[in-house]
Amino acid sequence: MTNLTELFGDHRVMTILRGLPPAETVALAQLAWDAGVELLEVPIGTADQVPALAAAVAAGAERGKLVGAGTVITQEQVALAAGAGARYTVAPGLDLSVLAASLAAGLPHLPGVATPSEVQRAQAAGCRWLKAFPAAALGPGWFRAIRGPFPAIRFVATGGVSVDSAPEFLAAGAQVVAVGSALADPSTRERLGELVKNSAN
Repeated sequence: MTNLTELFGDHRVMTILRGLPPAETVALAQLAWDAGVELLEVPIGTADQVPALAAAVAAGAERGKLVGAGTVITQEQVALAAGAGARYTVAPGLDLSVLAASLAAGLPHLPGVATPSEVQRAQAAGCRWLKAFPAAALGPGWFRAIRGPFPAIRFVATGGVSVDSAPEFLAAGAQVVAVGSALADPSTRERLGELVKNSAN
């Protein structure tokens, strides 16, 4: 099974498209890809969001882009994500049964953490990539502090991160920043492209 290190590579920016109709999801996904964003997540917290994920997966396949499923907090949602063609799953919290179900389905899993205890538990379960959520509430200082005891873990800063605040999170030690509303207006989309270029390793 491909792991998250192989899927994410050296990319530093992820876009999250939440709660949108399939056509709008695809349109914004195309804008994100045009801006240089390679990592895309479509949350499926409710069943009616699965068609948007499937549409993004299909659009991504035409461009060689991979799409992940977000807000996967049950084993049933793992099955929906796999059925829609997602390449990885993301959760706001750490649930070892969801982790196991996702891995069994051949999908790398990115669980959410907010405390050292959760990081330690996830690391013990074999996770090397974790979603720090909610990143804006945790603050960049959390990432600087957590690197000491957990140098091998790579963190995706998610939740309240904007195009303007993203560089601070990257500088503090986040491997990837996830921005959810950066495609809302043309000026922000332009800055999103600049963020991708400036954050390249």
